[in-house]
Amino acid sequence: MKFASYLASHAATMPSKEAMVFDDRRVSFSELERLSSSVAAGLQRIGVMPGDRIALYLPNCVEFAFAFFGIVKAGAIAVPVNMRLAPPEIAFMLEDAQPCAAFVSCEHAAEFDRAAAGATGLQRIAVNGAPRAGEHDFSAMLQQQGGLRQEVPVEFDDCMISYTSGTTGKPKGAVLTQSNFIIVNGFMNGLYWGIGESDRILITTPLAHRTAFARMGNMLVHGCTLVIAPRFDVADIARIIEAERITVLGVVPTVVRLLMPEIVKAPQRFASLERILATGEAFAVDLKAELMQRLPSVKLYSFFAMTEVGVITLLKPHEQISHAATVGRVLPGIEMKLLDDQGCQVAVGEPGEVWVRTGEPGRYLNMREYYRRPEANRESIRNGWFATGDMATIDADGYVTIVDRKKDMILSGGYNIYSKEVEAALCSHEAVAQAAVVGVPDPIFGEAVAAFVVLRPGMHALPEALTTWCVERIASYKKPKFFRFLPALPENSTGKVLKRELREKFLETTA
Repeated sequence: MKFASYLASHAATMPSKEAMVFDDRRVSFSELERLSSSVAAGLQRIGVMPGDRIALYLPNCVEFAFAFFGIVKAGAIAVPVNMRLAPPEIAFMLEDAQPCAAFVSCEHAAEFDRAAAGATGLQRIAVNGAPRAGEHDFSAMLQQQGGLRQEVPVEFDDCMISYTSGTTGKPKGAVLTQSNFIIVNGFMNGLYWGIGESDRILITTPLAHRTAFARMGNMLVHGCTLVIAPRFDVADIARIIEAERITVLGVVPTVVRLLMPEIVKAPQRFASLERILATGEAFAVDLKAELMQRLPSVKLYSFFAMTEVGVITLLKPHEQISHAATVGRVLPGIEMKLLDDQGCQVAVGEPGEVWVRTGEPGRYLNMREYYRRPEANRESIRNGWFATGDMATIDADGYVTIVDRKKDMILSGGYNIYSKEVEAALCSHEAVAQAAVVGVPDPIFGEAVAAFVVLRPGMHALPEALTTWCVERIASYKKPKFFRFLPALPENSTGKVLKRELREKFLETTA
């Protein structure tokens, strides 16, 4: 089962139906099918072969979808690049994935130039603007006629490398397949959430974000309409929901917090909503209760998911308050076990690391592998089981509660931030001897980054200077919101930093 067959079917059976809406642009399924095929043929003409990687450095726009589906139709692998990342982070992705080509927004070409300075043999495809010398013209590619020069071998199923933040400071590329998207966003989302052809789904995140690709998967398989917000603006999101009669809204709880004033002010503007899908961070019970009170006809589904394994658990609408502290029950078809440090399964109610299996990696929910990471694959994938790095408990009724993060991760506004990334950026500053980063409560984003810094003897650094230093090296959303300067970090007998103690100290001083 391939993406191309779904698009071809929708183009044949409902050619004029809207596949995507972006500002004033409305793209039908026949247009999406035709233009993505033109991109696929154009890529083969410039020498792209099955298995080649191609970067996507584009803001939210319909051209993003044309390029993505064209890449997959050509048998190549998309490497979406979050435009909020700093140039050094993007440079690492390009070095690691080694793409042969990149779709680059002309409006943001200068930023990409900085990141791609060390990349060799990278063909550039200029999008939404005039190409520079040596670049290919995307608009000309869309106008080309003719199909693929060669058929893509059936075994080529990889469609994307999605980079996740790394526990050691370097991200890892999760290799996802067409099968992964079709099973999760087609079969499972349709079965358990009721996603169908009549739905109109709003994307509020950057298209490079994993949740946006999930919604593109819904559109691809079910033939529903995808409405893309140019950027996140609360008033604009409310306007789009009302004007486009949105039925499904995928969010992180932060989005609900930000939208609540608009909902309180004019709940009738949200009357078309039927389902809200929430993941990515803890969903406070008081926020859930207010949402359900203000929009009583909306069904709220919350779930535990990861890039590497898709949706794992589901908390249904009628369970949102009674089991609010949990992430629901494991979905049918998914195997889950909790293991202790010795690899033994824990008893009911005891915490253990979450391991997930759904069959052969790459065929169902589990990613195929981490790209060019043999050691990480050996550590994380065993007999089809994937180690999530999350610590959880399961009660006697099967409800799962996430209790800790083995991977030292902070969840802020739906983004994963690994402490090691921020610590590495801070420690590269000449004045910093040591740094430890923890997540602390934040009323808007769920969690914020707090940094505890030990300066080198005789050296000084203000929080503002360290913030600027970080933003030049890591994405802005990863920068510390709070700084605390200490003479030394608390450590145990083996030299491990006691982060729980730092977190408690922060909460005590801000109470």
